[in-house]
Amino acid sequence: MSLNVAVLDYGSGNLRSVQRALEHVGVNVEVTADPKLATEADGLVVPGVGAYAACMKGLNEINGARIIGQRLAGSRPVLGICVGLQILFEKGVEHGVETNGTGEWPGVVDKLDATILPHMGWNTVDVAEGSELFAGLSPDDRYYFVHTYGVQKWEMEDQDFLEHPKVSWTNHENARFVAAVENGPLCATQFHPEKSGDVGLHLLKNWINTLS
Repeated sequence: MSLNVAVLDYGSGNLRSVQRALEHVGVNVEVTADPKLATEADGLVVPGVGAYAACMKGLNEINGARIIGQRLAGSRPVLGICVGLQILFEKGVEHGVETNGTGEWPGVVDKLDATILPHMGWNTVDVAEGSELFAGLSPDDRYYFVHTYGVQKWEMEDQDFLEHPKVSWTNHENARFVAAVENGPLCATQFHPEKSGDVGLHLLKNWINTLS
């Protein structure tokens, strides 16, 4: 039986490239802002590009935080991509403006400690032990990043969860930041798997395999 994945359309993100990548790995894809479709799909992808505040404004307009929360309450998988990772944290700070996120994870998204920004191009990832997202991939594999802001400190206490979240990291100059998180049904990547060639498709397939 083919799986159904919803790509959440809240006015931000590479919706069609995400759609094409997911279809390439063998699932039915619906790009939608409809709460029922987004809540009931086998998997939900939350993309995002641009400014944190603009993404949160769009997300709030479709009650996206509620959609994400309802899915997680029922242990239904969600995958955030790029700013779709960032909005899962408590808040973002851009140009001195603080914006509340969805608060699924504690922590702040702020400007990377680097002289050359944005961090744009291909980079390796220091993968968390036991990762399912990166299963079958090499430590030398590279993923496509394009961003100026990131999560540079993981603030969640281990005892908050029965199973410790798997947090993968990468570096750009002096900045060490979260590249991916796997936390039960909630996963996210700072990089763009849909723009990362075969390794990105492999990672998306790994995520799809967790849906069944």
